[in-house]
Formats: sequence, structure tokens, C-alpha cells
Amino acid sequence: QTDLGHTVQRLIDVETYRIMALLALPMAQDLILKLSRWEFALSQITSEMSETEADTDTDLLERLASLQAAIELGYAQSQFRFGAASAYYALVQRRTSELRESRVTDMQKIAEFIERRLAPAMRTSSSVENRMRTLSQRVDRATQLLSTKVNISLEQQNQELMENMDRRAALQLRLQQTVEGLSIAAISYYLIGIVNYLAKGIATADDRVQPELITGVSVPLVLGLTAYGVWRMRRHITEHNPPNKRD
Repeated sequence: QTDLGHTVQRLIDVETYRIMALLALPMAQDLILKLSRWEFALSQITSEMSETEADTDTDLLERLASLQAAIELGYAQSQFRFGAASAYYALVQRRTSELRESRVTDMQKIAEFIERRLAPAMRTSSSVENRMRTLSQRVDRATQLLSTKVNISLEQQNQELMENMDRRAALQLRLQQTVEGLSIAAISYYLIGIVNYLAKGIATADDRVQPELITGVSVPLVLGLTAYGVWRMRRHITEHNPPNKRD
């Protein structure tokens, strides 16, 4: 009677653990449909990665992020159930092995009967779990590749921006030099005019004074002093306002 009671108890345990293990099957069947949609979405994104322009890469990254979030949510929700199903399946196998059945003519053993009906469900759950893990890794690789592409595109844009800034700075320098040359000419013109007026005023008092000679002699002197003054002013401004250095 004791052996019979243990056998009945093992049979009850086997049926209980079998039912608990099968709880993962509906979740696995539901995830199979979602996995098909996720895999199709990933294939679309990867095909668009090699065809689209850099402007749409950010949109693809957002789609990949949403896809990764959905996969991780499904994986988190199913991981416990799949793990429990695997543990219950191991218990079923252990309890059936403890029955120590012997084959009677052509009759099927209980362990074989249960294994033939439970193993496909367990393989389905294990397959879905592996598909989710593999799909998550594929999404990670696609995200890394697309992020690298986006970073390269941003670096190229930054390089072009820096080159444009350098060209603008060079153009501004040439314009500044042109303006300085014109400023020297304009200031010198007015100063020479003042010298000419002074020379004419002195000539009215002294006939020996030649205004044209004085004006002509003052031209190089005025030009030199004006150029030197503009140079000193520019140097003073540069020393007190140094240009920003780029890293």
C-alpha cells in the first residue's frame, strides 16, 4: 500500500507539473505572431538603411528604439513563465523516471505518453525564447550600425561647417585688410589736405614757402604714420580680445 500510495502521489505530481509547464504554451503562441511582425519590421528597417539618405537615419533610429522596447517588454513578460515551464518540465521528467515502469507487451508507457505530448510544447516555448533573444541581438547590431552611420554623417557635417567657418574667417580677414587699406588712404587724404591748408596759410605770410612742396613731402610721412597707427590699434585690439581657439 505504501508503494501504491507513492506511485499515486507521483502520478498526481506528474499531472500537476505537466499542467503548470503547459501554461507557457499560450504565451509562446501569442509571441510567435508578434515575433513574425517584429522580424518583418526589422527586415524593412535594415533594407532602408542602405537606401535612405542621412536625413532619415534619425527616423530609422527611432523605429529601431521602439522595436527594441517592444521586444524587451515581451521578453521581460515571458522570461519568468518560460523559466518556470522549463523547471516544471524537468520535474515531470524526474517524476516519470521515478515510476520505474516496465513495458507490458505492446502497451505504451506513461512516461512515453506524457513525453510525446509535452515535449513539443516545451520545444515551442524554448524556440520562441531563443528567437526573441536572437532578434534582440539583431536589433542591437542594427542600432549600432545605424548609430555609426549617423555619427559619421554628423562628423562630415561638422567638418563641412568648420571648413565654411574657416572660409568665412579668411574672407572676413581679407575684407578687414581691404577696409584698413581704404581707411589708411582716406585718413591720409584728409591729413594731407590739412597739411596743404596749413602750407597755403604759411605761404600767404612768407612768399618763400611753397605749399606744393610741403604737401608732397608730407605725403609719405602721413601715409607711414597713418599705417603705423592703424597697425598699433589692430594689435591692441587683438591682444585684448584674442580669438577663440577650437579644440
